[in-house]
Amino acid sequence: MLEGHHYQNAYVTRDIDKWVAAFEQRAKIDRLLRYEGTTSVSTPQGPATQTNKLAFIWVGDLQYELIQPISGTVDLYDRDLPEGDGLHFHHICMRVPDWTSFRARVDQQPYPVVLEGGGDALRFVYLDARPFLGHYLEYTWMTDERWGQIGGPTAPGAR
Repeated sequence: MLEGHHYQNAYVTRDIDKWVAAFEQRAKIDRLLRYEGTTSVSTPQGPATQTNKLAFIWVGDLQYELIQPISGTVDLYDRDLPEGDGLHFHHICMRVPDWTSFRARVDQQPYPVVLEGGGDALRFVYLDARPFLGHYLEYTWMTDERWGQIGGPTAPGAR
């Protein structure tokens, strides 16, 4: 299942501050947003919460998401953390325009849902596509207002 607008590459680390500084030194950052918080999620084992530190770094139309797992049900990220304070690729993310029809297709495809959450303005689901691509796929649906809040490009022609 590959569809939607690919806008994000995501990485996990034990030291988000180190890697934000590295991006600031090496990239022409258009927008940088940081967040730390707890999110309610659904997992194959049932409802859970997870707390993460996140950085959203926009370089042109591509967002680099840096994730530092803190507590709760964060094993999806923990198991891919590199030794030490390195950075490790974890998933890509695509934005879909219609959550209801997309979510119905998720149930018909072969990759297991490993995490899901969201609310009225943003919804997300992670699929375990490691057997096919070697990494997870995240799909999001969000309102245009939320897209703007996360720094999404709003120029003419931007998705």
